[in-house]
Amino acid sequence: MKVSLAWLRTHLDTDADLGRITTTLSSIGLEVEGVEDRAAPLAPFRTARIIEAVQHPNADRLRACRVDVGASEPVSVVCGAANARTGLHVVFAPPGAFIPGSGITLKVGEIRGVTSAGMLVSAREMALGLDHEGIVELPDATPVGLPYASWAGLDDPVIEIGVTPNRGDALSVRGVARDLAAAGLGVLKPWSAAPVRETFTTPLAWRLGWPEACPWVLGRSVRGLRNGPSPEWLQRRLSAIGLRPISALVDVTNFFTFDLGRPLHVFDADRIGGTTLTLRRGAAETFRGLHGRDVTAGPDDLVIADATGAVSLAGIVGGETTGSQEATTQIFIECALFDPVTIARAGRRHQISTDARQRFERGVDQALLPAALDAATAMIIELCGGEAGSVVSAGAEPAWQRQASLRFERLAGLGGADTSADEAATILDRLGFAEASRTAEQVTVHVPSWRNDVAGTPGLEQHDQLDPARARSAAEGAALIEPECDLLEEVLRIGGLDSIPAVSLPRTSAIPEAVLTPRQARSGLARRLLAARGFCECVTYSFMSAGLAARFGEAPAGLALNNPIAADLNQMRPTPLAALAQAASRNAARGAGSVALFEVGPGYTESGQALVAAGLRMGPPPRHWQPTPAAADVMAAKADLWALLAALGVPMEALSVTAGAPAHYHPGQSGVVRQGPKIVLARFGALHPSLAAQLDLAAPCCGFELFLDSVADPKRRRRAAPELPQLQAVARDFAFLVGAGVAADTILRAARAADRKAIVSVRLFDVFEGPSLQPETKSMGVEVVFQAHERTLTDQDIEALSEKVVLEVGKATGARLR
Repeated sequence: MKVSLAWLRTHLDTDADLGRITTTLSSIGLEVEGVEDRAAPLAPFRTARIIEAVQHPNADRLRACRVDVGASEPVSVVCGAANARTGLHVVFAPPGAFIPGSGITLKVGEIRGVTSAGMLVSAREMALGLDHEGIVELPDATPVGLPYASWAGLDDPVIEIGVTPNRGDALSVRGVARDLAAAGLGVLKPWSAAPVRETFTTPLAWRLGWPEACPWVLGRSVRGLRNGPSPEWLQRRLSAIGLRPISALVDVTNFFTFDLGRPLHVFDADRIGGTTLTLRRGAAETFRGLHGRDVTAGPDDLVIADATGAVSLAGIVGGETTGSQEATTQIFIECALFDPVTIARAGRRHQISTDARQRFERGVDQALLPAALDAATAMIIELCGGEAGSVVSAGAEPAWQRQASLRFERLAGLGGADTSADEAATILDRLGFAEASRTAEQVTVHVPSWRNDVAGTPGLEQHDQLDPARARSAAEGAALIEPECDLLEEVLRIGGLDSIPAVSLPRTSAIPEAVLTPRQARSGLARRLLAARGFCECVTYSFMSAGLAARFGEAPAGLALNNPIAADLNQMRPTPLAALAQAASRNAARGAGSVALFEVGPGYTESGQALVAAGLRMGPPPRHWQPTPAAADVMAAKADLWALLAALGVPMEALSVTAGAPAHYHPGQSGVVRQGPKIVLARFGALHPSLAAQLDLAAPCCGFELFLDSVADPKRRRRAAPELPQLQAVARDFAFLVGAGVAADTILRAARAADRKAIVSVRLFDVFEGPSLQPETKSMGVEVVFQAHERTLTDQDIEALSEKVVLEVGKATGARLR
């Protein structure tokens, strides 16, 4: 919403300056988004008169001018405009002035031997229009030497206000003035429309075919008028807020749209078919709108139709066929009340944004229609002549009258403001909430017709906040009682939101509670750990093509998108690893063959979604000290996964790795990480070669998926300080001969189970296969560390423990010592 300072003063009697007004607006909830002072860039420009304009002696298209700028001596200016002539009053820009329309700064120069100390400017060079055919011509009576901005009335700052959706009344100059007056920044000037003298009977009539969408409509004919340009004051007022003056009839309707927040529409009465205008549902009919595009109105759209069909999308945009023209001599003025929801839905459906729609969908003054119609009629007759017909109507004024009550103790108890009862009642009265009754405890007011945000009947569940008598009255329908929070908000807002002291919430404990849940903490820790290991975080779409989703799991019909944003984004992804593989493919196509990517995000199945930390490495490290560094492989993926599990506090000794990874992993280079026999924590491995080929991934790729929801929350228990061993540990190496298909994890778990008290760690350090061994056999070197806690281990103790290790591993895998 834009409003000029001069326009604001037509409704507000105040001596406050611009700074005080903008500060007050922001403090009462009408946030000032900007102030445009059009006079500032035009400060150097002055009115002037050409004393003499002669042909330039050395140029056919230039004129050498002597210009009176109000100084003691005339100024020499070379001008190329065809309309530069002797005696013409013009706008002069002196040396040093910046020309906003062309972006240059003037300086004294010499043009083909003639001195030029300034410039005579056009409207476009002053950034006041598009006219550049010649210099600006001022009236002959224009004084010389005055600041042009002041003379032209451009020294009127324009304030742009951000209006919240509930404040439809603030989309008017009078509404803004009312709020400022209530805040003590002046007095709101009275406004009323004088009755219009009716000289004939309006030949048109209204018919309501959809009263729920339009409960009340008025209209009036005006004949014998003459359309043309609007007067200078009206053009300036509209131009100041960014509206282009069109004609007197259109400018009058635009004026009242912003002045009173009351949109109107003017039909050319001679172009209306028949004698009745009907407000009804659309019937798949198309007409050309005043915005220059065709509108096809359907059954959910409210239209205004004549005998030929729809001629206007009601409350949003009129039609070209019945719009006013320069030759219009007879008009019909429409002033209607529309359902906000109907207008909002139609505007979104047709993607048409107009000033009228903006106001109707927020709600307009429900009682203003007769006065607004009279005021618009009077202005049209004043500017265009003619005579007014009688008012025709359909429907009736809605029963908008209702009351609301405010208990004074709620000002401090709920609002935290030190506002007296008298001050609160005065604020409400200035805002138009006329007092109905008042006691020492509360005030009851009549809600004005323009405050649609303070509206509605509370349900019975809300009456428990009121006294029993009022609750019964409301329940029986005898009164409409608005929740007092709306009135409380009005008092606090006008009193100044910045004047309410800040109060901290009470602390429930001296120790702050955890801000993050365990799941959120795990996600953040996973991100930091993976970033520290050289991964780059990705944030990708949660959907992809159904074909690719099927390669990474399943693509059930229940996870297909009914309205995808693209044909290849029609399925919810089963795992973030699929999106990372796509990202790696795009990087490879652009020459980045070595990447490390991760994402912490959801994967989807028909049973729900799971939070997954997925990582993917492709190719060798981009820079390495070795001439030929090793490319990413399954062990690199396992190392990343193991580091992540350890950082999340997972007991590593309880983990096991088994086969059975999904089909998007290489069957011989992958594994599933389990905690116990049932809980699947993660899976890792190299991508399947056929999948890598499908994605054009030439370099080896490996990845992992950690299911963060499966990681158990840490147990809240007091832990004693760890007891450091006082005796030296003993390490023994074992080389076991096992079958080629035996997993190392099976050997390690068996060795650890030989004596869980004495054995503190088991580690695989060597795997050997070669011709010196029997076929289908391999040698696996295992380091076992024995730790005594009470006494030093003897040779006999160590031998006994070693025999137990060999026995347990042999029983579990059939292994024998090499």
